[in-house]
Amino acid sequence: MPGPLNGIRIIDLTTVISGPSATMLLADQGAEVIKVESVTTPDHARGAGFGENQFTPIFLNNNRNKRGLALDLKNETGKAMLLKLTETADVFIQNFRPGVVERLGVNEAVVRDRKKDVIYVSISGFGETGPLSHKPVYDPIIQAISGLTTVQGGSDDVRPRLVRTILPDKLTGTVTAQAVTSALFHRERTGEGQHVRVSMLDAVVSFLWSSDMGGQTFVGKEVSTQRAATFIDLIYETKTTYISVSAMANKQWLALCDALGQPQWKDDSRFSTPAKRDLNADLRLQMTQEKLLEKSAEEWLTILEQAGVPCAPVLTRSQMIHHPQVKANKLLIETEHAIAGKIRQARPAARFSHSQAEETHGAPMHGEHTIEILSEIGYSKEQIQQAAAINAITYPKSS
Repeated sequence: MPGPLNGIRIIDLTTVISGPSATMLLADQGAEVIKVESVTTPDHARGAGFGENQFTPIFLNNNRNKRGLALDLKNETGKAMLLKLTETADVFIQNFRPGVVERLGVNEAVVRDRKKDVIYVSISGFGETGPLSHKPVYDPIIQAISGLTTVQGGSDDVRPRLVRTILPDKLTGTVTAQAVTSALFHRERTGEGQHVRVSMLDAVVSFLWSSDMGGQTFVGKEVSTQRAATFIDLIYETKTTYISVSAMANKQWLALCDALGQPQWKDDSRFSTPAKRDLNADLRLQMTQEKLLEKSAEEWLTILEQAGVPCAPVLTRSQMIHHPQVKANKLLIETEHAIAGKIRQARPAARFSHSQAEETHGAPMHGEHTIEILSEIGYSKEQIQQAAAINAITYPKSS
């Protein structure tokens, strides 16, 4: 069944994670995504980590449902082919550093000259202007400058810590995909294309503000040093392994006191209101931790669930993929990739009742669909062979 974005063509010049994750999300929802890679330097993700024949997990998990086209944009023939392809595009997306698309001759003005209503998307690390705009950027750099490492550390006075997943990259991809659909909706109503700009720094700071920037919200009343509410997180050790317990509502706190066999805590003046429990959070969580050490994880999960206290086992990655809830959600899918073999991936998170797209193919080989795509836009077999002879394009030998 076609997805909700069926009929939308996206020219994808992005690499690594932020851009490819955005375009894969759109591809999973039915858009036709053409992944354009350099003839000489394919997407860096093809070589990032273990894998064979340029199919690493990072590449496979960010590039399914795309067709592959390999062009040399420094070659006039290769660039002319890309610009002809843009005449058929709804979206043109790139994540080069600011200034690179101008040097390559595929900046917004050039692309819009070929397709007036195109949605042109630029993803950057820091933004297009400012003292850091032209510097190289990676996920840890954005975590550091955005304040995320300090939030993760828990307090301004303790050692900052990285979030142990590339959150800025993946968050930027999600923000970008949502922005693309909004721009397409605007075009549907007005006929206008536009330039969508997303920076990793902007995405993370905006993300943090909803819950982590309370001390900077009220102008003129900023908190100079953010103190930790508690030095204990909501992961607890038991006699056997770890569990998470989160009693946020007052009713849940009272139930937790009884479940732990400590009904007297309900009358303790330090914990008698939500505000006091927050003020004395470190002590409250330490007392909770001490009680949880008395029984196994399995025992506590049974007791807490019966009491109506939110709780869960802390799973490793290998355990998570076999959890009954993950299976009930049919969240993981197994497919046979022509080159990489049998692979397991998470299905698209959003499900549609009337237009759920079905996966059509895995991540493409480098230039896998070059001949197919160029033929579709009018290039003859002879023209394609001539372009290959001058290394303006490339494709697998079997093609």
